[in-house]
Amino acid sequence: MRIDRLHAMTVFVRVVESGSFTRASELLGLSRASVTIAVQQLESYLKVRLLQRTTRQFKLTPDGAAYFERCVRILTDVDEAEGGFETKAPVPRGRLRVDMPPALGRVVVMPRIHEFCAQYPDIDLVLGFGDRRVDLIQEGIDCVIRVGELEDSTLVARKLGVYQQITVASPLYLRRNGTPETIGELERHYAANYFSNCTGRIAGLKFIVDGRLEEVYMKGDVAVNDVEAHVQSGLDGMGIIQAARFLTMPYLDSGRLREILPDFPAPAMPISMIYPTSRHLSLTVRVFVDWTTELFRNSALVAPRLPARPKHNASVYAAECDESSGRDILSVQEETSLAT
Repeated sequence: MRIDRLHAMTVFVRVVESGSFTRASELLGLSRASVTIAVQQLESYLKVRLLQRTTRQFKLTPDGAAYFERCVRILTDVDEAEGGFETKAPVPRGRLRVDMPPALGRVVVMPRIHEFCAQYPDIDLVLGFGDRRVDLIQEGIDCVIRVGELEDSTLVARKLGVYQQITVASPLYLRRNGTPETIGELERHYAANYFSNCTGRIAGLKFIVDGRLEEVYMKGDVAVNDVEAHVQSGLDGMGIIQAARFLTMPYLDSGRLREILPDFPAPAMPISMIYPTSRHLSLTVRVFVDWTTELFRNSALVAPRLPARPKHNASVYAAECDESSGRDILSVQEETSLAT
């Protein structure tokens, strides 16, 4: 079978990125039937199934996911080769889908995102806020911001900053129950507990004691799976909590929360931007990664450097789900420099 492979690759990539044959046809200016035929011809030519289709949606097969990444690289090479003959510098454009933890996105990213949109008006930015497990390739997500220790894989990570937690309680709670001075005294106290969306397990309070990690599980009358609801439960005097410093800072300043056990800090976790590995990172993704890196570098809410890690079992150190060792999005290799 003779087909225009470059055209078929382009159609296939647009279908995956847009998540829809109909949307891809609109972006390419083709009929939906033409888009469907192009993908079918590509599968026939390759003799593999790229997409697993149902009546309402499709899902990439393992072969399709691997081929998609190769197509992106090839099409990027073609665009850059052709762009070398242009008199003007290429302009970032197109759809960019990003996922991030809700609290981090609301407090750090959203107050400045209008600046990115003004700087890059040709980028159609789609922001998702959640901590569920996502598959970047299958769901057409270009990059994600995640918190926690990261493992090695085919994904790439650029460190943005540090997620520093702090142990706090409300003045109301401390008046009723006293202020603990040691880790051992927590046995007679209550926690407003947090549980993982992924595992459903209650997360213990984590402390660095003499260079080692200790995890304490406490009794409590309530457990929530949302970080802002978790902070609210602490404000309402329902127990001791560990929460991000950038979320608790306004309440510490106003006196509605007080730091406790300052000699036993919670372990800090890196904040990273994660995206699929590619020999050439697309210009649209690259400018967002660069912009976000600069945003976090200049933010007073997240520290730019990660303190030395305590001696501990890594599986205990990592928090659950999006504050995990990267299991929610596969695992990643640390980036030393962006592909150019």
